[in-house]
Amino acid sequence: MPKPTPLTPQQERFCQEYAVDYNGTNAAKRAGYSESTAASQASRLLKNAKVLSRVRAIQKEQLEKTALTKASVLLNLMDVYDRCMQKKPVTEWDYEAGEYKETGTYAFDSKGALRALELLGKHLAMFTNKIEHSGNVETGNGELSAILEQLKSRSADAQ
Repeated sequence: MPKPTPLTPQQERFCQEYAVDYNGTNAAKRAGYSESTAASQASRLLKNAKVLSRVRAIQKEQLEKTALTKASVLLNLMDVYDRCMQKKPVTEWDYEAGEYKETGTYAFDSKGALRALELLGKHLAMFTNKIEHSGNVETGNGELSAILEQLKSRSADAQ
């Protein structure tokens, strides 16, 4: 099996630039493609299997450099949740004493806690959207059936 041809220096530069902001047109411009053809070049390059493979490799390298893993994200979300759930005393200004005094009630960051739980729940696929559909689909006077029959007969003839 022949060895795959490597990327050209300009294609490599495109891959590196694309991994910066995931904007194909801008990446193509920064990689040296002309401004007038940058969008079409980006589209063409992003359909190239070698280019896509290299972009994925760069993404993996970036991920390893930042040491950002699923586990670290989940641990940080749990930390955010724990911090948001900590009770904080509610204070009010005491005009007579000229200072803030605790009211005896406590508050916590419910919005932050709920957001952390939401993200954790999404990761665990606890919140899936389910769509139910019932009813009939009109195919227009049997046209779909006729097309399917025609396709079936063609495949039978080909065998």
